[in-house]
Parts: sequence; C-alpha cells; structure tokens
Amino acid sequence: MSLIERAGLALMHRIDPETAHGLALRALSSGLAPLPESYSSDRLRCTVAGMTLANPLGLAAGFDKNAEALAPLSRAGFGFVEVGALTPRAQPGNPKPRLFRLTEDRAVINRFGFNNRGMDDALPRLAARPKGMVLGLNLGANKDSDDRAEDFARVLTRCGAHLDFATVNVSSPNTEKLRDLQGKAALSALLAGVMAARADAGLTLPVFVKIAPDLDTQGLEDVAEVALASGVAGVIATNTTLSRDGLASAHKAEAGGMSGAPLFERSTRVLARLSDLTGGAVPLIGVGGVASGADAYAKIRAGASAVQLYSALVYEGLSLVPRILRELDALLARDGFASVAEAVGSGRQDWL
Repeated sequence: MSLIERAGLALMHRIDPETAHGLALRALSSGLAPLPESYSSDRLRCTVAGMTLANPLGLAAGFDKNAEALAPLSRAGFGFVEVGALTPRAQPGNPKPRLFRLTEDRAVINRFGFNNRGMDDALPRLAARPKGMVLGLNLGANKDSDDRAEDFARVLTRCGAHLDFATVNVSSPNTEKLRDLQGKAALSALLAGVMAARADAGLTLPVFVKIAPDLDTQGLEDVAEVALASGVAGVIATNTTLSRDGLASAHKAEAGGMSGAPLFERSTRVLARLSDLTGGAVPLIGVGGVASGADAYAKIRAGASAVQLYSALVYEGLSLVPRILRELDALLARDGFASVAEAVGSGRQDWL
C-alpha cells in the first residue's frame, strides 16, 4: 500500500462511511485516485460460464451502484466487474445512516435498500463501457413494485445488450420480503420469467442468481435443484448475512446485512455445500470475506470458479487487488496447479 493510499484511507475513516464511499467513487471516476499496477499470469487466466477472464478476481456489486466509474475500474486489475444493483425506477433506499464500519471485525453492515438512480440513468454509461472490460449487472427490484419478478426481467431487457453477464439478486436482506423469492416455487417461476425475457430480447448473456448465506439445508437443496433445471449460468454464493456471531464492534447490533471477514467461513461452507449438491455442474462465484490470496484460494478449492470482493477494499484499498492475485498465483504454483480450473473444488471436502 502506498503512502498516498494509506493516507487517503485514514482520512476516509474519519468521516461518515457513506459520505466516504461517495467521495471515493468521485475521486476514482475523476482520475484523482491512484490505481495499482496490474498483475497478470497465464496461470490465473480462466473461463467462467463462457466468459474469458484475465484472472478470477471480480469486484462485487454495490461498490459502483450506478456504473459511474467503469473506465478506472476496468484498469484496476479485476478480472471482471459487477455494478448495480439497478432497479427499473430510481429509488432513495432506506433512511440514513445505513452504512457502518465494524473496524475491529474488519466488517461492514449496510441497510441501503437498493438505493440507485434507476436503469435509464445508467444505460448511457453501460453503452459506453470500456472496450475489453468484462462487465456484469446486478438486477434489482423496486421496493414498492407490484411484481418484483417482472422488475428483474425489465432491467435485463433494458440493459442486457451492453453486458457480459447479469445477476438476479434475490438475497439482499434490506428489501422487505425479497428473500422470500429464494423459495423453490418462487425462485423457479422468477428465473423462468427472466430466462424467457432474455430469449424474447434476443440476448444470450449468462444469467447468475445470487443467494444468501443464511439458507438452511433444505433451502440450499432447493436452490441447487432450481439452478440445475432453470438454465441459469451459475450461482453467486453469497450475499451478506443477518448473523452477528462473534462480532466485537460497537455497531454490531445495527440492522442490515453484514459483510467482510466474519462472513468468510459461513459463506465458504455454503459455497462448498452448493458445489457438492450440484456436482460441479453449475459454475459458482464465491464471495464473502475475501481479503487475501489465501481466502481466494480457499473459495476456489471449495468449488468456486471465480471470486468477488468488496468490503475488504474499505480497509485495504485497491492495492489489495494485485496483492491477492500475486498471492493466489503463488499458491496455485506451490500446489502444482497449472490453472485456476484445475484447483476448483479440490478442497471441497474440507468444508463439508
């Protein structure tokens, strides 16, 4: 981490977290924030759901909700970037304050509630995306919608031509009853509608579904069955958790979804169970608590074909990206893997 980045992070941590996040995005999009040197290796190149990636490390949704910083993010060293969530109509989200740093736990709690400026506002920026960038969009539903399933399809149809993949987000804990869509019948109907809308629009991009880390055994079995039957390209495991086990920070009792280091074990166990249930037939993207090359490697060995991070950037900055890739590359080499694909699922039993 450079002195400039260290000083910037220290300054950001002295102000309100949501204000700091907005300032960081503006600094990034205006070219004021320094970008790290990229790290590349043939060993890290991989293919996920037909997408060719320079490396398996992606930026999770939530960092750039409105697709405002696509150009700098395309140069930050990620193998892929997911923006959003976007909803059909703009919405303010939940009342502030709604973002909390749990510094002692290296964690974050948010209860944003899909705040964004809507799909039409982001559309021109998505259409002007940097060449060569692997870009995905997290699809959301408006809080006051009469048909949330239709909302996902509307955003996909409107924005899909400018994307490499899309994610159906039914796992945010911050929109009332949204997680109800993870039930077997509801999820099956929802994904059938989204896949039909994709076909009607003449689109072929991969569609993922993002699940919660709080599903019980039956819930995971249902997700696996629906994923295998629906034609989705894969599953992103997992979103934030409602659990507060083991937290020490003053904000631990705040409502919302918790992400960061304490989520790592829970999300990785869900990932491994899902990999086991699907027999590796459905590509998985592991997210939750990734803050090092060892964390990324553990997710891959548990069954992930790629990983994502977000909360760790709050504490480590963008220089974390090449650091993780360098560490991951060394771990793959140490264990004799010539590629990421060779390592996928090799340690799954350790988490079951």
